[in-house]
Amino acid sequence: MSLTPFTKQQLLPQEEKLEVARHKSELFIGVPKETSYQERRICLTPDAVYSLTSHGHRVLMEAGAGLEAGYCDKEYSEAGAEMTADTKKVFGCPIILKVEPPTQDEIDMLKPETILISAIQIKTRKKEYFEALSKKKVTALAFEYIKDEDGSYPAVKSLSEIAGTASVLIASELMTHNDFGKGLLFGNITGVPPTDVVILGAGTVGEYAARTALGLGAKIKIFDNSITKLRRLQNSLTERVFTSTITPKALLKALRRCDVAIGAMRGKERCPVVVSETMVEHMKRGAVIVDVSIDTGGCFETSEITTHEKPTFIKHNVIHYCVPNIPSRYSKTATLSISNIITPSLLSIAEDGGIESAIRRNQGLKHGVYLYHGILTNKVIGEWFNMPDNDINLIVF
Repeated sequence: MSLTPFTKQQLLPQEEKLEVARHKSELFIGVPKETSYQERRICLTPDAVYSLTSHGHRVLMEAGAGLEAGYCDKEYSEAGAEMTADTKKVFGCPIILKVEPPTQDEIDMLKPETILISAIQIKTRKKEYFEALSKKKVTALAFEYIKDEDGSYPAVKSLSEIAGTASVLIASELMTHNDFGKGLLFGNITGVPPTDVVILGAGTVGEYAARTALGLGAKIKIFDNSITKLRRLQNSLTERVFTSTITPKALLKALRRCDVAIGAMRGKERCPVVVSETMVEHMKRGAVIVDVSIDTGGCFETSEITTHEKPTFIKHNVIHYCVPNIPSRYSKTATLSISNIITPSLLSIAEDGGIESAIRRNQGLKHGVYLYHGILTNKVIGEWFNMPDNDINLIVF
């Protein structure tokens, strides 16, 4: 009987396990021109392109891709981008960067095993979109699903900040419109009652609408059914404001007195309708509704989708602004915002040795993947479109 606690095998010299060094990867990124209706944003600014090319990466851009965001081809070319008028050539790159999801024709131009980074906008997708990408064995990441270190969604938050701030600025324009405005200055002038604003929703859009309205001197009232959200918003603002849960009596009283009502509600599927047509009928003549929630159906019963070209309509003597995708109106700001989020992620992917290694190392990036080599890895999409889905943690580990 042996007295040693070790086996013979354990006493033999063992191989030393060394850390496998990370090999940097060179990226070849294609940035096509956006073709979706009213889409004026682009994923990369010239500064972002310079940052990527100075790290040894290639960026191929379609001519005119940045014009509507305020950037000319020369700026991108001087930043190190390769320019081409050949759309097919751009879609042939290993990595494709888009703001809007690709159309069916654009998917047809993708090469097999392409990496696609874009928004997904699940409510506007069809099952065929995912099936087409799956056939091409595409690895696809959605801006909306990529998480930050603190567990938040930086792209969603950033664009919500723009939409919230913009909603107040849009309302101030409409209040002075020559044809139908009340001629009111949005703010607080000595001896004149301040503008009365009702904000529905205490999320990021509601917070930035509140900040902007307060900055202009307005008097605000915020409604939300989440006490936690109302408390967090109350604590983040520089002054105490009126907050309330959504009760018909309190809401109707506030709407009857307000000059501006901003819809900033969100729902898991469709946004809840919290303002009925009867409530809108009781609002002041010439009052303004800006329904930011129209992207998910709208929280005013009278809301109908409008366009950037014809953004308003009047119903019950109330001006309605119901344009989806408000950030696209501020294309340069939105482009800077998206670029600030995407560029560090791309550099991180390269540092980690490519998308495969980056997904393994970065949980936030992994959360953004909804297709992995053509395999659907997002449970929400699987349930929404009745498609089989797989847990990415069982595929990539």
